[in-house]
Amino acid sequence: MTKRVLLGMLTPSSNTVLEPVTQAMVAGLPEVSAHFGRFKVTEIALSDTALKQFDDTEILRAAELLAHAKVDVISWNGTSSGWLGFEADERLCERITAATGIPANTSMLALNEILAAKGARTLGYVTPYLDAVQEKIVANYAALGHACKGDRHLNLQDNFSFSEVRAEQLSAMTRDVAAEKPDAIAVICTNLRAAPLVEKLEAETGIPIYDTIATSVWKSLKMAGVDTRRVTGWGSLFRDL
Repeated sequence: MTKRVLLGMLTPSSNTVLEPVTQAMVAGLPEVSAHFGRFKVTEIALSDTALKQFDDTEILRAAELLAHAKVDVISWNGTSSGWLGFEADERLCERITAATGIPANTSMLALNEILAAKGARTLGYVTPYLDAVQEKIVANYAALGHACKGDRHLNLQDNFSFSEVRAEQLSAMTRDVAAEKPDAIAVICTNLRAAPLVEKLEAETGIPIYDTIATSVWKSLKMAGVDTRRVTGWGSLFRDL
């Protein structure tokens, strides 16, 4: 029997997209399975209440429960460091590994690694977030050397509402951003149904599109020693890096 590969995913409690999409991404890898732990996240904003949702204590408690399943890697499959600052994810990964002995990654740190590897100087954005949250994300990426070139966001706050954005709207937003010709497009939110659209939209626009559910799966498979080229139909990320 081929050794099983168990991927641990930390999931916002109100997210209904990343679990089925992640399962679909790894469906062609018979030895790989994904396992999820939730903690409370119901809104995305810059208020004290919203920011406290991402306190490491709650995330670590969920990570420790995932560790009981002897997963090979633990990923924070969320985008909060986009507005909190990427050092928040770096610290979180260190704390997860210290508490569980399991290597850790995040959607956003994986995205940053991908953008650096591709040499992306300009970045387009598709998100559901509030204006103030989006401004923080754009500023944090500018500080990394990725200038904004195309931005479409929906000014939503309720995390559950992100999952109800229609595929047609996400496609239109992505096409609008692609028209500005960025080096890459980032779909930043793990509760948007954008990942299944990436393969078609990349072929249409000629621009690499990195969805943050996909970045988490990509990095987790890499860390677990799985050849990501075996993941087909989900965009250039899995073929090229």
